[in-house]
Amino acid sequence: MLDAMPFLRTAWPGVALALVIGLAATVVGREVPVVGGPVPAVVLGALVGWLVRRRRHREGTGAGSGGDLGLLQPGVKFASSRVLQFAVVLLGAQLSIAEVLRIGGETLPVMLTTLVVCLVAAWGIGRLLRVSSALRTLIGVGTGICGASAIAAVTPVIGAVSADVAYAMSTIFLCNIAAVFVFPLVGHALGLSQHAFGVFAGTAVNDTSSVVATATVYGRQATDTAVVVKLVRTLMIIPIVVGLAGLEARRTSREQVASGVDTARAGGVRGFRVFRLVPWFLIGFLVVVLLRTLGVLPAAAAPGFSTAATFLITVALAAIGVSTDFGALRRAGFRPMLLGIALWVLVAGTSLGAQAVFGLL
Repeated sequence: MLDAMPFLRTAWPGVALALVIGLAATVVGREVPVVGGPVPAVVLGALVGWLVRRRRHREGTGAGSGGDLGLLQPGVKFASSRVLQFAVVLLGAQLSIAEVLRIGGETLPVMLTTLVVCLVAAWGIGRLLRVSSALRTLIGVGTGICGASAIAAVTPVIGAVSADVAYAMSTIFLCNIAAVFVFPLVGHALGLSQHAFGVFAGTAVNDTSSVVATATVYGRQATDTAVVVKLVRTLMIIPIVVGLAGLEARRTSREQVASGVDTARAGGVRGFRVFRLVPWFLIGFLVVVLLRTLGVLPAAAAPGFSTAATFLITVALAAIGVSTDFGALRRAGFRPMLLGIALWVLVAGTSLGAQAVFGLL
């Protein structure tokens, strides 16, 4: 408790702001159901964040801060990550293990197809655009697997510098925000079912938060499907990281005869580090699914969990909107951003095409 008190004192302003914006967005979503709460949350959050930064810049307290939100920063960061992750855990109350295995099994070919296409295109298009090897790898795995989590997992393996990580994160973030607005429109225009859109969102949206947000706009069944697809897709981090570690170790051994440190690092990836690659909230999601399957969580409680999860998602997206630093996105540069957008569009098209080929549309 004593350890928690300092954090609560610093975090409450940002969390309170996200809650207020989330409540306002929820009201808008109820008045305009076709829009829902998540999209207004992002828009309102981004507007508030821009106003806060502009005021801090005028007062001289935010100059050179790289988009720092001052007292709001700790709470906004907490709300945009932990609150969203807890919402994903609650979504597990709506599913059983049989449904998870069924959805994951039937959509695995679509996931593998989109991943292979994304990684190959990242290498080819990235070379054409003269994007560095490390940066195109980061953008490729971020787009093909799970956004920031994949970038964070791959960064130490390939020895990416902080500037490359910042570029990749900014590119992925831009595509995530665009997906929340664009993908539901595409789904309605194509007449996609709830299940088909869930597969679409789960395979074609980069980050877990944006997958959940995009699917939530479309409907509850789409959200359930998207979360399961995203869960299986996230597990692809493990073979990708191990494979990259092997390639990096081979490259290093060719360049340096004495490579003991690098060998140890690669061994660490194959060993204990592998078990740290799967985010805790996806494990929590599976635990809640298990509790629902065993009857510990009654079916009657599912609607309540769903409502709570939707509100928490809206609050988290409000915080993500507040944390949007448009200056950082501008500074990300043209070529990496173009690569990210090209991969995003390609993966979206591949997802829909693969669903048609495998009879899921």
